[in-house]
Amino acid sequence: MQKRFGIDIDGTVTSPEALVPFLNEGFNLKLTLDDITQYDLTPFVPVSKEEFYDWYLENEGKIYEKSPIAEGAKEVLNEWDKKHQMYFISARNSKNFDITKAWLDRHGIRYDEIILLGSHNKVKAAREWNVDIFFEDRYENAIEIHEECKIPVILFDTPYNRKPLPDGIIRVKSWLEAKQRVEEWLKNS
Repeated sequence: MQKRFGIDIDGTVTSPEALVPFLNEGFNLKLTLDDITQYDLTPFVPVSKEEFYDWYLENEGKIYEKSPIAEGAKEVLNEWDKKHQMYFISARNSKNFDITKAWLDRHGIRYDEIILLGSHNKVKAAREWNVDIFFEDRYENAIEIHEECKIPVILFDTPYNRKPLPDGIIRVKSWLEAKQRVEEWLKNS
């Protein structure tokens, strides 16, 4: 039976390390992904929240364009695309639609829809697109989507999301592991 997959992009389809080189270059830092233990990046940079926000807005297009794809993402997503509907639901601003579409196309990732929200509130979009399962890297999003939509969430493990998880949110370390967990879920659906 065909399912609808809701898929975050940054830190999920793109490598969670994608932003680190830009932070290091932009702020003369030597961070690694392991140093980033929370989603809010402002404690890791030597500027105010406002200055960081301005820097991010100035650089987001370049960051999105140059982000490397997560290992195994293309193969797994395109295998699922043959049987299921793929909805990429991202906190990216809609002004980045062309960059996002070009990135997905360049990496050969097929999709049914690209939904750019401009905020981290993905519950409404998950409901609107009637997704059956969601793939995410942000802890707070995973919790909200699972609790509000009553659907399973696959949470891609990163140093910034390692908090206790309720049943129904499944932590994975790779797209291959995500594929295995989804296969189990599909058998029981």
